[in-house]
Amino acid sequence: MRIPFVDTPLFRFPQAPVLRLQHFGHAMLLLMAGVLWLFGQSGALKPVAQWQWIDVVGEGGMALMLGVWLTQVRASRPAGVVTNWLCLGLATMVLGAWVDWMDEFWALPKTVVWDNWMESTLTPMGVALLTWGLHLWRQEQLVLNEQLRQRERVFREHRSMDGVTQLGDASYMAQQVALERRAARPGALVMLGFDGFDAVLRAHGLAQAERLLQCAGQLLLLNLPHDALLCRYGADRFVVLLPGCAGDHAQVVAVDLQRALSSFVFHANSGGARIQLSAAAAACGTESQDAPQELMLRLLGRLWT
Repeated sequence: MRIPFVDTPLFRFPQAPVLRLQHFGHAMLLLMAGVLWLFGQSGALKPVAQWQWIDVVGEGGMALMLGVWLTQVRASRPAGVVTNWLCLGLATMVLGAWVDWMDEFWALPKTVVWDNWMESTLTPMGVALLTWGLHLWRQEQLVLNEQLRQRERVFREHRSMDGVTQLGDASYMAQQVALERRAARPGALVMLGFDGFDAVLRAHGLAQAERLLQCAGQLLLLNLPHDALLCRYGADRFVVLLPGCAGDHAQVVAVDLQRALSSFVFHANSGGARIQLSAAAAACGTESQDAPQELMLRLLGRLWT
């Protein structure tokens, strides 16, 4: 039987292995079942009248949310040291919250001390493991930020990322130009585009045209100044923000980028076709009173004029 809600990408995401255990989630469920078995063997169920509903909902909700966090971390990260520490910390906190929740339903004799020991150690231990994982995650982010330096500036907005080139889109560039203006920093915008891209799309298909754009984006990143930002404006058009750059210097950078694109040779998978397109570039300063979107539209109109 197919359940439409469950058969969505959200419920089909792959889970990263933890400590090389692909079935780490199943191991967690077994541990939780073991805790439940211990309570069942050592104590007796409390009457419903003795249940503290605020604690039942609060502690149960905490255990559930920690489990959701653990699932999301495994679904959104690759396997590795950072993932291991983050998941071990969250998993230990899940077990601690689970023990707290079970304590709301089971009455244990005074002679039983293992539950107090688990309640007192699991959650603090999980917090310590998670904290160490967050420290390693910060170091990882510093490395990734350096790799993404020419793809994003100042802030990160995944909703403004182009799915083909993994660059920011026109709205992301508009926000960056607005930030430069508010800071009263000089700068320049450069618009770049291919001549004949539509013919490539018709002759070789969408997949090859998108791969051409991906390669072109990588080529431009290699030729950009270290503090520049590259975004995809749309179709085969790219836009570059050059902070602190204006006048003749901006024109020189624009010409260099145009030459790089014009000399780019793309080898299509279909029949081994060799594709080389001419490119155009236009540049202007960011100090204009026009809105950033209007500024980019004006550059777009100047590309082939």
